[in-house]
Amino acid sequence: MSAGKVAVITAGGSGMGAAAARRLAADGFHVAILSSSGKGEALAQELGGIGITGSNQSNDDIKRLVDGAMKKWGRIDALVNSAGHGPRAPVLELTDEQWHTGMDVYLMNVIRPTRLVTPIMQAQKAGSIINISTAWAFEPSAMFPTSAVFRAGLASYTKLFADAFAASNVRMNNVLPGWIDSLPATEERRASVPMQRYGKSEEIAATIAFLASAGAGYITGQNIRVDGGMTRSV
Repeated sequence: MSAGKVAVITAGGSGMGAAAARRLAADGFHVAILSSSGKGEALAQELGGIGITGSNQSNDDIKRLVDGAMKKWGRIDALVNSAGHGPRAPVLELTDEQWHTGMDVYLMNVIRPTRLVTPIMQAQKAGSIINISTAWAFEPSAMFPTSAVFRAGLASYTKLFADAFAASNVRMNNVLPGWIDSLPATEERRASVPMQRYGKSEEIAATIAFLASAGAGYITGQNIRVDGGMTRSV
């Protein structure tokens, strides 16, 4: 991996976003991390990168992160869009405000940074955008209604993006995790997975790192399930 590669990670202070930042740094990327908790700044310092405490629901905060990466390194090779947690309730009990919040958390979290980073990647004639989605994007679970609805929309957005920017060698793909160890573990959930275990955040990070690499240079517009076989038939 060239020492000049740069990755921007949003919602990267903990969980799968943080694991992705650690893996990309280990692979030789400089990392710029956004998180609302302050943990992203601390992790970026640990990894020798830059961190911003702010929200991926704020265009201004995202711009500060992107501008900081460009000022320090002059390029962005990978963008990893992670997310927090949106509203959960029975589907008819979710208010208009909760649906709008879900869209901010699970769809606009990708659209906002993608608007800023894509022109940079076009100028470079290379770049990879990886979105952390969910295994339930196509077969929704009542447990995660706003996530399922807006990440189904994210799948369409990703295909539209791939159509528009593949010729510029700018790629976008979604990683669809199932039950991962950053979530509370229950025996019922574990038993629903053919591999009979929770996935590891590091396994999601490894998939992200592959999609950011030259080895994935012919992959775009895809939704890649990393769920222990749970949704193998859908």
